[in-house]
Amino acid sequence: MNILFVLGGLLGLVLGGEYLVRGAVALAQRVGLSPLVIGLTVVGFGTSAPELVTSVQAALLGAPDIALGNVVGSNIANILLILGLAAVIAPVAISGRSFARDGTVMLAASLLCLGTVLLGQVDRLAGGVALVGLAAYLIYTFRSDRSGAEPMEPLPDQAPSWLALVWLLGGLLLTILSARFLITGAVALAQAVGLSEAVIGLTIVAVGTSMPELVTSVIAARRGQSDVALGNVVGSNIFNILGVLGITALIQPVGVAAQIATLDIWVMLVATVALIACAFGGRVTRGQGALFALAYVAYAAVLLV
Repeated sequence: MNILFVLGGLLGLVLGGEYLVRGAVALAQRVGLSPLVIGLTVVGFGTSAPELVTSVQAALLGAPDIALGNVVGSNIANILLILGLAAVIAPVAISGRSFARDGTVMLAASLLCLGTVLLGQVDRLAGGVALVGLAAYLIYTFRSDRSGAEPMEPLPDQAPSWLALVWLLGGLLLTILSARFLITGAVALAQAVGLSEAVIGLTIVAVGTSMPELVTSVIAARRGQSDVALGNVVGSNIFNILGVLGITALIQPVGVAAQIATLDIWVMLVATVALIACAFGGRVTRGQGALFALAYVAYAAVLLV
């Protein structure tokens, strides 16, 4: 039954995330947002909805290791696995000017997360600081990009506003219900097979809640919309730390497992720096994408052995 809870929860998160993003993108296009802004905010934050719902519910259900492991693990998976696979399909171009801003915010958020993790707890003060930082970033992003926005080519999921709203709300509801099933099953499985909640959060839950990012980035890469693929990953990572962890900590302060402090937070930081290093070359090549993906396989193997 717990396995069914996990599998059903993961499937529900994928479907809920898909329709949530479809509705959000369709609505965003109707107000004339640029591809980069759609990728960074609407798509990036929309695909992080499973992480948000899952981490909040994990904290409320007394599983803080899953809440924090989900955020850190999702950020690692976003860069190494998701962006890596997207780059293998098609090299991902990186705009120096835009990425200088967004990459800097992503690195600053990662360092903030590192600092709170090393202190041993993500408390309400850290959560408040994170949310203020997220609000400032959003305001600056919209102001700096809105004036130069270029219309995005219509996507197949273009829909009337009422249908887009139904997709958005229906996807959000399905995501909330699925997250609860996933957490219930994951905690029970962790106890049954002797894995820590931190490892479950870093692997099964993190990859499961990152499925919308994977689907969105791969589709964007195949369409040649590298702005959306890259913006999705960067925006999602920023929102995971500043939004997901910030909101979760405000609701319920999150304790830090020793493993996350000694290994996983450092892997997240190294992955973030590696992506920033790729920006100096102007793109993530297929070779670099393959290395990212292999690095993720090696990291997952270390966790599960």
